[in-house]
Amino acid sequence: MSTSTLQDTEYQAAAERVLAAIERQCDDWLQQGVIDIDTNRAGGLVELEFPDGSKIVVNKQPPLHEIWLAARNGGFHFKWVDAAWRDTRDGVDFFARLSDEASRQGGKPLQFVA
Repeated sequence: MSTSTLQDTEYQAAAERVLAAIERQCDDWLQQGVIDIDTNRAGGLVELEFPDGSKIVVNKQPPLHEIWLAARNGGFHFKWVDAAWRDTRDGVDFFARLSDEASRQGGKPLQFVA
């Protein structure tokens, strides 16, 4: 894997696309009756609250050019690598990891996409 160096403005735009995609997917699921995940946005942070009261928090980390994901199962850091957000420990794609964690906490298969 090769880490790509993003300029600050590129990082902000790429990270913002991630947060917007998460909000959009949760809104779509609510409208389709799939699952009611409450989303709360505050600046560079999106909090997802699941029907059982558990939460997933996704937030930007501008000084590090990372996106962090905190779920019941643990915390994960992602950097822009090979044109995707990749886990700094095992290289898993951000949306794959988010989908796994959301499915676990939501009690049903949930697939986030960029």
